[in-house]
Amino acid sequence: MLADSLDALEAAGLPVEPLREAGRRLVIDGPDGTRFVTTRPSDVPTYVEAGAADIGIVGRDVLIEQNPDLYQLLDLAFGQCRMAYATPGGQDQTADVIDRLGAVRVATKYPRSAAAHFARTGRHAEVIKVNGSVELAPLVGLADGIVDLVQTGTTLRENGLVEREHIFTSSARLVANRVSHKLRAEEIDNVTSRLERLPDAP
Repeated sequence: MLADSLDALEAAGLPVEPLREAGRRLVIDGPDGTRFVTTRPSDVPTYVEAGAADIGIVGRDVLIEQNPDLYQLLDLAFGQCRMAYATPGGQDQTADVIDRLGAVRVATKYPRSAAAHFARTGRHAEVIKVNGSVELAPLVGLADGIVDLVQTGTTLRENGLVEREHIFTSSARLVANRVSHKLRAEEIDNVTSRLERLPDAP
């Protein structure tokens, strides 16, 4: 999401050129005094919620999974993908597995989102947290299906998996620390309004 974020910030008039030349540096100071921090997407809410950053850009999937205490200011419309439930090809065996065993085993990097989806639909699921290639789990018998982010579906198809259920749609969001939003309201509102005026913004 970094490249799209830089393009959006640049189009909004922010001085992001130092970030494009940052190499492996994680903290970069812009010419106007703006300090930029780059980190893993899953860590963005932590830095913003703790006040180490005033605002951040992060996927809705991360926000739903972590449920941080932040303000969501804007849907930036890029980085679009969907959270989905997928199982091996052929007939979907989910209902049969639940009938026989009482629960379906689901591997995922998003345990909260997966558990909430099956709870909402009145089904029992044994959620197995994995950190690597989640598509491997059904192939080796670890799980009956997976819950994961899907963009094009190519990885699913290449591993013989079929998307069965759409859970939610995700895209990049601009978020703010609650205290910063009060103390630096004018600056944050200025950035938000400039991003909001971009052609691709919803």
